[in-house]
Amino acid sequence: MKRFATAAGLAVLLTLGLAGCGDETAGDSAGKTGAVTVFAAASLTESFTTLGKQFEAAHPGSKVTFNFGGSSGLATQINEGAPADVFASASPKNMRAVTGAENPVTFVRNQLVIAVAKGNPKGITGLADLTEPDLKVALCAETVPCGTAAKTALEAAGVELTPVTLEQDVKAALSKVKLGEVDAALVYRTDARASAADVDGIEFPESAKAINDYPIALLKSAANTTGGQAFIDYVLSAAGVEVLTEAGFQAP
Repeated sequence: MKRFATAAGLAVLLTLGLAGCGDETAGDSAGKTGAVTVFAAASLTESFTTLGKQFEAAHPGSKVTFNFGGSSGLATQINEGAPADVFASASPKNMRAVTGAENPVTFVRNQLVIAVAKGNPKGITGLADLTEPDLKVALCAETVPCGTAAKTALEAAGVELTPVTLEQDVKAALSKVKLGEVDAALVYRTDARASAADVDGIEFPESAKAINDYPIALLKSAANTTGGQAFIDYVLSAAGVEVLTEAGFQAP
């Protein structure tokens, strides 16, 4: 009887030990999402960088790597086989251009402002002022969302202007103002706010006719579908909305 009791006790301990190991393993896998690669529009740089750090803190063992740039260029890279799990575009058009984007969800919207040097030394108040002959203006190329939006806004205002440069993403256009190479640039409100120490953002009414929707999607070619979906879920969560709203993005 004593020998039987000892054997039974060991069996119970072994069972409990295995169960404990199983629970620990499940907990680890639930908390870890591994490496996640996110291709995102340049205008998401500051907010997604913050969200990436928060996501990693909330998911021990995860690592988010970003590739920021013009949405059209990112779409081309993805279609050419660049490894990515998630794509966040500054326009639905560029999302539609990606073969293999699964069920895109619009998560924020963005609006243009006129970025000028701090203090607005040229006294710019609207799009019509940008046609002054002594002003140098930067725009995004029409192939990227900020350029398409700028074209729409200018047409709505009946304004024609010749920019001194066409940039491949909104950060590049904004940098021209920050460096003093141009007097003004049409950029997103969020980008002007992120650089508020260096530039002022001048609101103009025609921007309401050129609001961009931002979709985000998991890619069929994703190497880490679990991690990619987890990151999307985090962007859509209350924590994600808080960061994006603080950055100046609008609810869809």
